[in-house]
Amino acid sequence: MNAAPAAPRPPLRSLDDALAELLTHAVPLAGSDSLSTFDADGRVLAQDVVSALQVPPEDNSSMDGYAVHSAQLSDEGVELRVSQRIPAGSSGSALEPGTVARIFTGAPVPAGADAVVMQEDCEPVAGREGFVRVLQIPKPGQWIRRAGEDVRRGATVLPKGERLTPAALGLAASIGMDVLQVAKKPRVALFSTGDELVMPGEVAPEQMRPGAIYNSNRFFLRALLLRLGCEVTDMGIVPDRRDATLDALRSAAASHDLILTSGGVSVGEEDHIKPAVQQLGSLDLWQIAIKPGKPFAYGKVGAAHFIGLPGNPVSSFLTFLVLVRPFLLKLQGASELRVTPVPLVADFDWPRADKRREFLRVRRNATGGLDLFANQSSGVLTSAVWGDGVIDNPAGQTIRRGDTVQFLPFSALLS
Repeated sequence: MNAAPAAPRPPLRSLDDALAELLTHAVPLAGSDSLSTFDADGRVLAQDVVSALQVPPEDNSSMDGYAVHSAQLSDEGVELRVSQRIPAGSSGSALEPGTVARIFTGAPVPAGADAVVMQEDCEPVAGREGFVRVLQIPKPGQWIRRAGEDVRRGATVLPKGERLTPAALGLAASIGMDVLQVAKKPRVALFSTGDELVMPGEVAPEQMRPGAIYNSNRFFLRALLLRLGCEVTDMGIVPDRRDATLDALRSAAASHDLILTSGGVSVGEEDHIKPAVQQLGSLDLWQIAIKPGKPFAYGKVGAAHFIGLPGNPVSSFLTFLVLVRPFLLKLQGASELRVTPVPLVADFDWPRADKRREFLRVRRNATGGLDLFANQSSGVLTSAVWGDGVIDNPAGQTIRRGDTVQFLPFSALLS
């Protein structure tokens, strides 16, 4: 009896098409959290931050020196009396004609003054206590920070959807915001399946049984999720049985927004994840035209999203960065989902064009070009540690030394 013909493999999908479809499922989470500005780094704003005041609130000095009325300084070397002293945090009086005011950085500029002369450009007058000699004639407006030049009253200083940075927290604080409304953290359940997996610390390297491997993916996936502001439940390694897999999926779906796994999503592979997800919900298996990282799965278990990443560590790592990262950011309502590539020069040859879009692990060198990691295998995790980014290389594209390529830095992809 002839064997039944094998089912045809699904066609490869472009990364852009797969990402576009994936993002249609990422509806931003409902609700928001009130969070101390001190603790909001990395979170996504759930509402605009609007200033109720202007910054600076009034014209102030950007230097330690002397506030002057520039039109009253006819020549360099003029000697003028110091009529008042204005430290930061105090308010001076109007400048007396023909005098200067000693002023310090951040102090309000007195009425009647239109410039500040740095203290380095002034000197005390010997024998005339309380007088200074002005060695430089200033231009009107010199060393004065104008009221509202940083922030205007009523201005939106941070828009809804912005992912907060340390500088953004400082800006929010500068307009008096001690609490910010931020998007809910995505609740993510992370687990692994496979009887071959062993946790570091459970078995010494020299005692590993044949076929066993340490579970490295679990470590970097958890770290990536935390960097993206997720609330992570590490469900460990689920026994390689259908009943255990079903129990884990049910438990995860009940209290999480996303279930994330790695391994077991290649076409034709026998495992318990695929039939278990299909039994409890729905599952689409995609073959994406990227290298590394071709197999990818998206589905639903109850109300929870399910994403299955490839098992090879670099494939899992890169697929997370280009697909899961923007998905999680959209769940938080972020306005900026993608990283803009930087054009840099390749200091190597890549003569083997691939049919798939490639993400080549590279590192910037001392001359500003890019060096290539020698082994681009999907199982060589050292390439992602040695490198500081990847080249996004189009399908069918070779690279010659000196070519300009599109570089995606890990510093942006991992933030």
